[in-house]
Amino acid sequence: MKKILVLLFPFFNTVHAAPPAYDICVYGGTSAGVIAAYTAKMLGKSVLLIEPGKHVGGLSAGGLGYTDIGNKYAVTGLGLNFYRRTGSYYGKFESWIFEPHVAENIFLQYLRSANVPVLYENRLTAVKKEKGFIKEITVEYNGNPHTNTLIRAKLFIDCSYEGDLMAKAGVSYVVGREANSVYRETFNGVQVKESQTPQRGNQIPDGIDPYKIPGDSTSGLLWGISNASLPPTGSGDNKVQAYNFRICLTNDPANRIPITRPARYDSTKYELLLRYISKLPNASVRDFMKFDRMPNHKTDINNNGGFSTDMIGMNYDYPDGDANTRRQIIQAHEDYDKGLLYFLSQDPRVPASMHQFMAEWGYPADEYPDNGHWSPQLYIREARRMTGEYIMTQANCQGKTTVNDGIAMAAYGMDSHNTQRLVINGMAKNEGDVQRGVAGPYPISYRAITPKARDCKNLLVPVCLSASHIAYGSIRMEPVFMVLAQSAATAAVVAINGNKAVQDIPVDKVQQMLKDNPLADGSTPEILVDNADSTHVVKTGAWQLQKGEHYGPDAYINRAGSDGAAATVRFIPQVKEPGDYQVYTYVSAREKGISAKTSITVFNGTASEVQLETAGIAVQGQTGGEWLPLGTYQFREGTGGYVEFSNKGANGAIVADAVVFVPVSGNKK
Repeated sequence: MKKILVLLFPFFNTVHAAPPAYDICVYGGTSAGVIAAYTAKMLGKSVLLIEPGKHVGGLSAGGLGYTDIGNKYAVTGLGLNFYRRTGSYYGKFESWIFEPHVAENIFLQYLRSANVPVLYENRLTAVKKEKGFIKEITVEYNGNPHTNTLIRAKLFIDCSYEGDLMAKAGVSYVVGREANSVYRETFNGVQVKESQTPQRGNQIPDGIDPYKIPGDSTSGLLWGISNASLPPTGSGDNKVQAYNFRICLTNDPANRIPITRPARYDSTKYELLLRYISKLPNASVRDFMKFDRMPNHKTDINNNGGFSTDMIGMNYDYPDGDANTRRQIIQAHEDYDKGLLYFLSQDPRVPASMHQFMAEWGYPADEYPDNGHWSPQLYIREARRMTGEYIMTQANCQGKTTVNDGIAMAAYGMDSHNTQRLVINGMAKNEGDVQRGVAGPYPISYRAITPKARDCKNLLVPVCLSASHIAYGSIRMEPVFMVLAQSAATAAVVAINGNKAVQDIPVDKVQQMLKDNPLADGSTPEILVDNADSTHVVKTGAWQLQKGEHYGPDAYINRAGSDGAAATVRFIPQVKEPGDYQVYTYVSAREKGISAKTSITVFNGTASEVQLETAGIAVQGQTGGEWLPLGTYQFREGTGGYVEFSNKGANGAIVADAVVFVPVSGNKK
C-alpha cells in the first residue's frame, strides 16, 4: 500500500503535507546529510532529508567528539562553521572537541533555521530509474512494509555511511581492499605490522598463544581469532576494517550511571586480553583504550593497541547486509564494547589498579537518554566505496597526482584499522593496520563524488565516494564529509539550474560559488591569508619555511636573535566588504623554542601594536596549533590594511603562519 507522504517534525511539533516532488532529496542524516540539506535549502531549492534512524548528526553527534582532521586548513565553508558553532557554545572561537548532545543540537539548529523537513525512521527499499536518472525512491517506516512512501526528486544525494541509495540505484562500487597492483599503491591490501613494544601500535606483541589451552592447537582458538591463512602482503580481498563505538563516559558523580553487567555478557571474548595484559609492565586501561577528555568530565574513547574496542573481523557482512543483518552486527558490537567495559571493571583476573580506574567512570545521564545512554551510531569506518568518474588513490594522498577540479581537501594520514586476527608463526597477530602520513592538505576531485554517467546522472555521493581503500582511509573524516556534502549540494543546484547531468556541470562554477558564498547564507566571507599566498604576504629579513604540523602545508619561522637582524612578515587582506573584522593568527603549539611573546602590528589606517602571548598554547584535538585573537578592527575596502609580525624583542622562534579576518555578526554584503 503506497501512501501520500506526510512528515512529522518532532522539533516543530507540526504536520506538513509533502509537495508532489522535491528539487533535492538527501538520504542519510549524517553530519554530511545535514550540511547537504541545509546548503540546498539555503540556495533556494526544495529539500527533503531522510534519516533511517531517530537522530541526525551521525558520528559527530554519536560520540566522535575528538575530531580527526590532521590540518585545519582542509576544513572550509559550513564544515568549519560547525566547529565555530561548537566553539561559540563553549565560549571559544572554535572547538574541535565537544559533547554528543551539543553536536546534535547544533545540527538540529541548521535544520530548523532553514526549515528543512526531516523524515525519520524511514529506510530505503527501492529505486526507480529511467534512462539513467533516478525518478523516485521508496522508503518504509520502521521496517513496516505496509508503510511504503514514494518520494520524487530532480536530484539525489547519498550521505549515508553505507551507500545504500548508490547501491540500489545500480551504481558501481567495491567493498574491501584492492590489491596494491590495481592502482600501483604500496599500503593497500593485506598488511601485517612487525612486532612492536606492547604499548605502541595496534599489533599484539610476540609470544601470545592463540589457543584456548596454551600450546594445545587441538583445544581450539580463543574467541576472535580466525583460522584463515595469511595471504600475501598487498593482496586484495573483500574484508572490511574494524568497527567500534566511540564511547562517551563520565567521571562526574552527579551525572554518572554505573557500568553494569550487559545482558549478553560473555567473558570468554576477553581471554586474549588477559594474556595481552600479562605482557605489559605496569599495565593500565589506557593501554587498551584511547581516553580523550571532553568538556564537562566526559570522554571520547577510541580503539588503542592490539586488543581494544575494535571488534576485529566481525563486520564483513555489514556493507551489503540487509537491515536485519546490520541490526545484529550493531548489537554484537554494542555487546562487545559494553562487555569490555564491564570486564575491565569487574573481572577478578584483571589487575586491581584497572578496577580502581574504571570505578571512576560510568555512562553519562545526559547523553543518549532514549538509547540507554549509549550511542546509537556504530563507527562505520568504511563500507561501500563508489567506483566513480575518478578514483582517489595513494598517489593523490602523497601529492604525486593532483586534480584541478577539487571541491574539498583532505589532510589526515592514510589510516586503516585492523581487518582480521590470525595465527601467524604460532602467535596471535592482527592484520590490516596502516598509519601513514600524507604530503599535506590535498584536493579531492569533484569526479570522485560523481557516478559514472552510464550508472546514474542525477546522483552525488560525498560519503561513500570513489577512492581506493587506503585513500579512503585518509579522506573518511567527519569534517571532510561535511565539506564534500556542501560541495555536492552546490553542484546539485548548478545541475538543476542548468538542466544538466551531474557529470556535465561546469565545476569551476561550483568552486566559485563555494568561494563567494562559503556559508550558503549570503554573508560576507572571512578573509584567510596563509603564508603560502605570495601575492598577499611580504617578508623582510631572514625567514625559514618550516614544514610540519602548521596551518596549511608549512609556516614561516624566524629564529629570533640568531643573526641579530630585524625581520618582518606582513599579511595583507584583500577587503571587498568594509566593516569590522575580528582578527586571529594561527600559532603552532608544537614548534620548539617558541618565543613567549610575539610583536604584532595591526594596521587599518591607524597602527595598533599587539604583544601576543604565545606561551602555553592549549591544543584542541589532533591539530598542531590554535587561532589566537588579536582584536577587532574596522577595515576599509582594498589592500591598505595589514597584520605584521616582527622579531623585535623576541626570545625564541617567531611563527608567521596564517591570519584570518572574520566579519563580525551582521557585517553582510
